[in-house]
Amino acid sequence: MKIEVDQGQPVIDAQDLGQLLGLDPADVQTKMRAGEITSRFETGEGEDAGRFRLTFFFDDQRVRLTCATDGDVISTIRLTQGTP
Repeated sequence: MKIEVDQGQPVIDAQDLGQLLGLDPADVQTKMRAGEITSRFETGEGEDAGRFRLTFFFDDQRVRLTCATDGDVISTIRLTQGTP
């Protein structure tokens, strides 16, 4: 998987994100616009300079993608947060 960066902003294919979150890709854009899927984009510093991290939040799920400078995903972490 590869994340494109367009004008400093990450772009992920709906097919890829849908698969990561267990959603139909056709629902991804609608849920993002409705604020049901949110994200955080962080850039590396120091020895992580050039890398970036993209985290998506949906319901009780969190998916974190760590990417190389060229956008290649080098690690994926998927967490489900249980209710206390």
